[in-house]
Amino acid sequence: MAKRSKLTADERDTLIKSGYDSIVLEGAGGIASSPVWSKLTKQDPSDRILVIVELSGGNDGLNTVIPFADDAYYRSRPNLGIREDKAIRIDDHFAFQNSMTGFERLYKDGQMAIVHGVGYDQPSFSHFSSMAYWQTGAPNSGEVYGWLGRMADAIDPAGHRQNFLVNIDDHQSIAVKAMHHVPLVFDDPEKFSRRMFHAEAKAIAAGDAKSGVDQNPPLDYLLDIAASASRSERLVREAWDSYETPVDYGLVNWGLERVAALIAADFPTNVYYVPYRNNAFDTHVHQGNLHTRLWSYTSDHIAAFLRDMDRLGRGDDVLLMAFSEFGRRVAENTSLGTDHGTAGPAFIIGKPIHGGHYGGVPSLTDLDEGNLKYTTDFRRVYATLIRGWMGHDAVGTILSKDFEPLPVFRRSA
Repeated sequence: MAKRSKLTADERDTLIKSGYDSIVLEGAGGIASSPVWSKLTKQDPSDRILVIVELSGGNDGLNTVIPFADDAYYRSRPNLGIREDKAIRIDDHFAFQNSMTGFERLYKDGQMAIVHGVGYDQPSFSHFSSMAYWQTGAPNSGEVYGWLGRMADAIDPAGHRQNFLVNIDDHQSIAVKAMHHVPLVFDDPEKFSRRMFHAEAKAIAAGDAKSGVDQNPPLDYLLDIAASASRSERLVREAWDSYETPVDYGLVNWGLERVAALIAADFPTNVYYVPYRNNAFDTHVHQGNLHTRLWSYTSDHIAAFLRDMDRLGRGDDVLLMAFSEFGRRVAENTSLGTDHGTAGPAFIIGKPIHGGHYGGVPSLTDLDEGNLKYTTDFRRVYATLIRGWMGHDAVGTILSKDFEPLPVFRRSA
């Protein structure tokens, strides 16, 4: 019998539309997806790694990058406003919370770009909608693929780069959803495996062994995904088991230590997506101490990760961007918290960064119904990462419109 041809683009698209854009692997640690649909091939030469940190819940930017020199801040927040002597001053106008010593070191070492007033037109105050807009990079559009997924498709249209996208979570983010790449998604490395009954093990192993026999392209495609899932779960566990570091990642290890383990194992991944989960930054009530603790965990963890990259000799290869889906209102509420707002700061961090302030600082008196008027479209941050870091010029194709990158790099990146 003659062998059939490889799976065609139309056949693959049909499978995608039928729901085969990922394979779900059940485990006590959560859900995980198969990493590839292409066969194992050597990754194209690229050492650059982009790590995206999502601070879910809507971080209060005014109590993160504190405008202590602006009296309007204290007039709007007579109780929640953090005084200069209770904060870490970073220049003549701004300070960090006193729990943010990790960020202080990064900023004072010139490795942090603080991008002010980041938002978008016609903002949504819904966590779900606003996060979807950030994750797709397409506000109010109904886009189904993520901005990182579209970037992966633009850089590697054939989908040959194995494990281009890794998502550390118990479910897949829209941000990494792509047409030609399947992200590797896992939570707990030690529990990253397909759950099966003992009686199923032989059949599943036989299916893995039949991968790539070229008899039935759609079936071969699915067998390839299943086999790559088996390989990936093993490689992730081995990377985690062999990973040792003297770096203290802080009191709450919320995911970057898992990224470090894969980087230490030379995983061929270019993009990692890591959320600080459970809407942690949604601080409507008694915000003060909670927000301080959250930034202690966040600042320590991010700073530790970047120290670990230096230890591994990868400090020049790794860039991290942290964002939240929106900021909070300027005025405190009656519950000593803050309500959903609009613009807030984003952070681009790493050794290649020329540290400092970027984007216009929003006025605290010229407001839009109590909310900050955004000064920097969040897609300018994305354009900075796509063009300036990942080296891909098709920003307009990925984001449906060209945006001017921010001049944040210490040298030509």
